[in-house]
Amino acid sequence: MANLKKSDEILATGRRKCAVARVRMTSGKGKIVVNGKPMEEYFNSEALCGFVMQVLRVVDGEGKYDITANLDGGGMAGQAGALRHGVARALVKFNEELRAALKENGMMTRDARVKERKKPGQPGARRRFQFSKR
Repeated sequence: MANLKKSDEILATGRRKCAVARVRMTSGKGKIVVNGKPMEEYFNSEALCGFVMQVLRVVDGEGKYDITANLDGGGMAGQAGALRHGVARALVKFNEELRAALKENGMMTRDARVKERKKPGQPGARRRFQFSKR
């Protein structure tokens, strides 16, 4: 696996639900900054941090890249999914050989599940008002 030069910077976009992650990846010491804060501080849950780090563990890239991300829209889980998708795309732009491993683990696929819209005359997307016979 070839290393990035100090001047190289890879840009990628990841999406999940309503969240969008604009990812900037350079070679470095493994520092991950999200919206100006360290990732552990931004994602208050250990599970969400681990979810994002899965991508780097699959390709054995922990501690090799500095990642700066701008997250917008959605909630915490959606933003973590968008960041994971963006990092996976950036890694593939850097080294095309990583695509097979990432695809096998389902990290290259954009999770298309979004909230279903509320229909008129109903209290929710599928919920109906209670039926009254009398």
